[in-house]
Amino acid sequence: MPGPKLAEDRNWASDARAAAGIAVLLPGLLLAVDAAAGCTHWQRVLLWTALGLALLAVLWPTRVRATPGMLTTRGLLHHRRVRTDRLVSVAWHDGVAQRLVLRDLDGNRLEVDPRVFAANPALWHLFDQSVKVSLSLGTVTDGSDPLRRLARLIDRQTVRTVFQISEMDHC
Repeated sequence: MPGPKLAEDRNWASDARAAAGIAVLLPGLLLAVDAAAGCTHWQRVLLWTALGLALLAVLWPTRVRATPGMLTTRGLLHHRRVRTDRLVSVAWHDGVAQRLVLRDLDGNRLEVDPRVFAANPALWHLFDQSVKVSLSLGTVTDGSDPLRRLARLIDRQTVRTVFQISEMDHC
């Protein structure tokens, strides 16, 4: 039975709506406060509009898609892809925002939030199947620890979901 041909982040649309809402709501509120205070000048309107655009740029989520052998990310200003069936390295970067950094044989580099895989089983399945191809070909020279860490994250999320669905989670 063949697997899916395309999987993408199911939460992207709602995250994009939330980013757009915040980018419109905050400057709108600031403009309303200015209007109520009687100090609505074109400079302030321009300032709050610029703030809204900056918020949109910062908050806009990266769209993640997978097809057999390929992982693609698209943000407002970038479009990146890696061949997941030809990976050479996988690195896990901790910090304020955790990132999985993937590099392929062609020199392409892509960063993705590991939680996207945990929240999207179909995306994880396509990615995992392609990574297994890379591992079987021996192209992955660096990255077994990050891949195991990602698999543990996915397993924990799966167990948590099963417990929640079966109402066994009383914590």
